[in-house]
Amino acid sequence: MQTPQTYQNHTRQVPRFFLVASLILTINVLRALYALTHGLTLAVVWDVLVAFAMLVIASYARTFALSVQDRVIRLEMRLRLTAVLPADTARRAAALPVKMLVALRFASDQELPALVDDVLNGRLSTPKAVKQAVKDWQGDFLRA
Repeated sequence: MQTPQTYQNHTRQVPRFFLVASLILTINVLRALYALTHGLTLAVVWDVLVAFAMLVIASYARTFALSVQDRVIRLEMRLRLTAVLPADTARRAAALPVKMLVALRFASDQELPALVDDVLNGRLSTPKAVKQAVKDWQGDFLRA
């Protein structure tokens, strides 16, 4: 059984990615730069370029995964909004920025209409404020 999710513990950290892969790739860049100080050869320059490329690829891999995830959540939320809200309100809410829709994703269907109303009327203006206003937290255990 997974630990119930709340605002305090909803962010997902991937220690193996951040600690292991990032650390190894960063050390690899530093090693390649160090080798560069001992002599400029085509092989050493190539090592530096490849080391930087690997660091960039790892960074973008995470960014791309989160972008796709946000697009899926946007679609999910548009469907939920259509099912839970009056048509006019659902249309207005579907046009909210993706970060606001992601924040609203954690609300139960029962509290979603009031939270959407608060967002549309400017009473909740940041994703953090929306998440903190959620009382019946619906965990998302599939986040990347």
